[in-house]
Order: sequence, then C-alpha cells, then structure tokens
Amino acid sequence: MPLGTERHADGAGSGANCSIGLVRRLLTWLAGVAGGLAAYRALARRRRPAAEAAPEADARVEELREKLAQAHATEAEPPRPERVEPADPAERRRAVHEQGKAALDEMRRD
Repeated sequence: MPLGTERHADGAGSGANCSIGLVRRLLTWLAGVAGGLAAYRALARRRRPAAEAAPEADARVEELREKLAQAHATEAEPPRPERVEPADPAERRRAVHEQGKAALDEMRRD
C-alpha cells in the first residue's frame, strides 16, 4: 500500500500528519501579536497629544478666535430682496414654469 493513502476507521486521511492544530496555533499567535501591536499603538497615540500640548498653541488659538470674531462683526448680512408672490395660483404656476424654462435654457447653453 503506498504511503499517505491509509485510512482510519471513520474514513479520514492519514493520522500521523495532522497539521490543523499547528496552523491554528500559529494563526492564534499571529492574531495575538497583531492585536497587541494595535493596542500598543492606540495607547501610544492617546498619550502623545497630552505631552505635545504647548502654551504657544493656546495663544494661536486665541488669536484665531479674535480674527474670527472680527470677521463676523464686520461681515454684514446682505440685504435679501423681498419677493412678491402672486396671489393667484395660476399666475404662480406660470411664473414657476417660466423660471424652469429659463434654467433649462441656461443649462443647454453650457
């Protein structure tokens, strides 16, 4: 009988060379190492910003906030033109259709 073709009583393949356990163990170790590295990097990243915080950053933040406040104070809201809506629904429908046709003509020109 050639080697590697022996069968167990239940019909399974060779009994002496089962690598499933070794592969599972290897994959378990690799997954553990990858998880450990991910946890280490997450903790290292979480600790880093606290150590890098500098007082000069606060001054820049305050300066930018002041600029933003000035920009908001000087920026006046543009006056909105008041639209007069037609009271008649048929007139309103006609106006909407005219606006739609004008928009289509504008898009077709491009």
